[in-house]
Amino acid sequence: MLRLTWVQPEDLVGHELRQAAQDGREPSAIADRWQVAGGHEAPLRAGASAQPASRYLRTLARDLLDELADLPSRLADEEPTDLARIRASCPDWPTPPAPPAHGRPRAGCDPLRLEAAWLGRAAGCLLGKPVEKLSLSAIRRLARSTGNWPLTTWFTARGVPEELLRAHPWNRRSAPTSLAENIDGMPEDDDLNYPLLNLLLLRRHGRAFTTADVAAVWLDELPAGRTFTAERVAYRNLLSGIEPPHTARHRNPFREWIGALIRADVHGWTNPGDPGAAAEQAHRDATLTHTANGVYAAMFTAAVIATASGDAAVDTGTSGVDIHACLRAGLAVVPPRSRLAAAITHAVRLAREQPDFDTVVDELHALYSPTYHWVHAIPNTALIAAALTHADGDFSGSVCRAVSGGWDTDSNGATAGSVAGLLAGTPARLPERWITPLKNRLATSVADFDGTGFDTLAHFAHVEASRP
Repeated sequence: MLRLTWVQPEDLVGHELRQAAQDGREPSAIADRWQVAGGHEAPLRAGASAQPASRYLRTLARDLLDELADLPSRLADEEPTDLARIRASCPDWPTPPAPPAHGRPRAGCDPLRLEAAWLGRAAGCLLGKPVEKLSLSAIRRLARSTGNWPLTTWFTARGVPEELLRAHPWNRRSAPTSLAENIDGMPEDDDLNYPLLNLLLLRRHGRAFTTADVAAVWLDELPAGRTFTAERVAYRNLLSGIEPPHTARHRNPFREWIGALIRADVHGWTNPGDPGAAAEQAHRDATLTHTANGVYAAMFTAAVIATASGDAAVDTGTSGVDIHACLRAGLAVVPPRSRLAAAITHAVRLAREQPDFDTVVDELHALYSPTYHWVHAIPNTALIAAALTHADGDFSGSVCRAVSGGWDTDSNGATAGSVAGLLAGTPARLPERWITPLKNRLATSVADFDGTGFDTLAHFAHVEASRP
């Protein structure tokens, strides 16, 4: 029996009820109707329940999803999705840098720094892949069993007691390609597919692309089976004739999850030193699939990366801009009264004050795990900010902290690795244990990129960043 994940109406209701409670709606009456009818809560970690619902329950699910969408939100003013309202709410929105002198071409980020960012993204993602979906306690137990805690290198099954592996099996899709003993280049992952798609987007449409252009590139180049959560729902909506940005809202309870964040790197890389422009570019991408905090997470990440990519971050030794300045630039594009701004601010403060990162993680989990799904943008963005702060931008420290904090481990490791790779400045400053197993080779189902080297991808990104 085929149970297509992330789109079954009977599974979406539970997620939408949770989303409604988080974003200031009052869903209790609808929740009662769903429960009385025999509806179930959302699957905890899987994308679909084991058995399909009856025809009656599925029809009711569709109706209730539409009713939930019509409920008013008390957070609407604090958490807008419209770009003009977002900008109006941000008093410290970044000012654009001075334009290039007359006749000079736009300067792109140095290709070596972009290569370090690509490598960092891949290594961080690969580190997190085998423990994706595992609980925090399981991650810690598996790593400790091989003497790899605090986390400093790849996960391995060698030396892990059999009873522990039975209790906490690795991610079944990732373990064959992402445990230390199995790594042979960078395997396919959506965290790397989306940067490739955004390179195609910029190549075809330039930085003035529209959200509809994003949709067109997806329909041309992205296999539907390589999408998940909000992206899969939006893809389905496109095929149903729904146009953006309504694709982000129609029966899409995942619209504040992490998917838009993982698409943001290229927008930062191609706007070096201009976090405002990077955030606006990320907004046009994100609103195909996300709203409010899901969009802010992408804008925050793009602004952080743009700042880390700028001329002020370049010299022959360490970065000229530190990670803390990058994070401040990211916060400047997030509505200050939003839940995401509060979460990032809290996480950064906690990471500055607490010397033990496990304690930082425990407090974040105690605060956010009871409320948010493990793929939601708010806890994961907070964790990324905490990891980068606590490691002071160091590459190994950043990716290991991001992954060791649990939740969406591969996505968090990828974003932390991209930022820390930029700050390192060149592949030569990234530890060999992270880079050598990648073999300068990326697997993907996107266009003609399969087998492409990270140095080549860096060149492509540099070309797009240099276009006027």
